[in-house]
Amino acid sequence: MTVQAPTAPATTTVGAPRRRVPAAVWLIGPSVLFMVLLLGWPVVEGVLQAFRNDKGFTLEFVTRMVQDPYFWPAVRNTLLLIAVMIPIQFAFAITMALLLRANPRLHKVHFFVWAIPLALSDLAAGLVWLAIFNDRGYLNSVLSWFGLEGTSWLAYDNQTTMFICVLIAELWRATSLVLVIVVAGLQGIPKDYDEAAQVFGATFWQRLRFVTLPLLKPSLQVALILRTILAFQTFAVAQALTGQNFPLVVGETYRWYTGLQNPNVAAALALVILVVSMLTSVFYLRALREKNQGGLR
Repeated sequence: MTVQAPTAPATTTVGAPRRRVPAAVWLIGPSVLFMVLLLGWPVVEGVLQAFRNDKGFTLEFVTRMVQDPYFWPAVRNTLLLIAVMIPIQFAFAITMALLLRANPRLHKVHFFVWAIPLALSDLAAGLVWLAIFNDRGYLNSVLSWFGLEGTSWLAYDNQTTMFICVLIAELWRATSLVLVIVVAGLQGIPKDYDEAAQVFGATFWQRLRFVTLPLLKPSLQVALILRTILAFQTFAVAQALTGQNFPLVVGETYRWYTGLQNPNVAAALALVILVVSMLTSVFYLRALREKNQGGLR
C-alpha cells in the first residue's frame, strides 16, 4: 500500500493592492478645481470671444480695438499713471512704515488713520475727491477764501490737471495697501541688525540702504507686483473724476462692453490687461531674482 505525499493547497492569486490617492491630492484638489473654474475657464472664454466670430477665427475685434481713437491715449495715460504713481507710493509707504517703526506717541492711531482708505471702495474714493476738485469744490473754496482764483481742475481741455487729480486720488486710495505690506515686512526684521549697524557707525541712510531695504526685499517684491497689477486696473476713481475725458484701458473695456455693446472688443482689451500684467509680474520676479543671485556670487 502506497501512501501519497500530501499535496500543497492550491494558491489563489490575489490582485495587486490599489494605489491609494495621497491625502495631499484630496486636500489640494478642490482648490485646483476651484481655480480652474474661476480663472481658467473665463480666460479661455475671453480668448475665444476676442478671436472668434460666427465664421471662425478672426482678427476683426483686435483691429477695431487698435484703430479706436481712444485706445492709444488710454494706453499712454495708463502707463504714465503707473510710471509716476508706483515710485511715489512706495516712497510714501516706506517713509510712513519707518515712522511707525520708531514707535511714536499714538502710533497705533496713526496706522489706523493711514489705513482708512482701505475701507473705501474705488468709486467712493473717486466721489470724495470729486467733491474736492470740482469747480465749486472744497479746493476752489479754500483758494477763494485766500483771495486766489479757482481753477477748473477737471476741465476736458486740461489733461495735465486731470492727470494730477487722478494721481492724487489714487495715491490717497492705494498707498495704504503698500503701507500694510511694508509694515508687516518690517515687523519680521529683528532690530538687532539695525542696532549692530549703529554700533559700527552706520548713518541712517546707510542702514536703510544696506540693512533695512535688502531684508525688506521679499515684502517689497510682493507689494510691487500686486500694486502694479492693480494699477493697470485703475478705473473707478478716474471715471468718477473725469469720465471719458481721461481714458484708461479698463475704462475702455467698460465703454466697449456697456456703452457700445460689443463684448468681443471688450474681451480683446481685457486680454491686453491680462497679458501686460503677467509680463510685468514675470519681469519683476526675474529682475529681483537675478539681483539676489548676483549678490550671492
